[in-house]
Amino acid sequence: MRRPVKNRMQPGPDNVYGSVKVSKLINYVMERGKKDTATKIVYKVMEELKKDGDPLVILEEALDKASPSVEVRSRRVGGANYQVPREVRPERRLALGLRWIVQAAEGTKGKPMHESLLAEIRAAHKGEGSAVTKKETTHKMAEANKAFAHFAW
Repeated sequence: MRRPVKNRMQPGPDNVYGSVKVSKLINYVMERGKKDTATKIVYKVMEELKKDGDPLVILEEALDKASPSVEVRSRRVGGANYQVPREVRPERRLALGLRWIVQAAEGTKGKPMHESLLAEIRAAHKGEGSAVTKKETTHKMAEANKAFAHFAW
C-alpha cells in the first residue's frame, strides 16, 4: 500500500480575489511558463463574469457542475482488466474539473483564449458544454460498470 503524501504543494491564493481556485485556474491556463499572460487571460474572464454576478460564485458553481464525483479505474484481477468505479477525492475532483474546462476552451479554434474560456465557464455554469458532457460520460461509465465495484479494495 502506498504511503500518504505528507506535504503536497498548494499554490497560494491569487492577488485580486484571494482564491486558491483562481490561482489554480491560472496555472492550468498557463503555457510554457508564461504566468503573466495566463493571469491576464483569467482576470479578463473574471471581469466579464462580474456582469453576471459574483465571479467567484459563478466559477465555483461551474466547477461543481463540471467535476466528477465517481470515475472508473482499471484493475487487473485474474488476468482480466476490469473498469472499477471509484469515488473521486476532493483534490482530484477539483483538478479534473479545472482541466476539463480549460481543455474544452483550448479546443475552441478561431477565438482568443479569454473568450473561449469565458464561454466554457458560462456553459458549465448552466450545466452545458463539453466539460459537463465529459463528466456525464464518466458517470455513465461508472454506472455501467458498478457490477465490478466489489473489486475496489
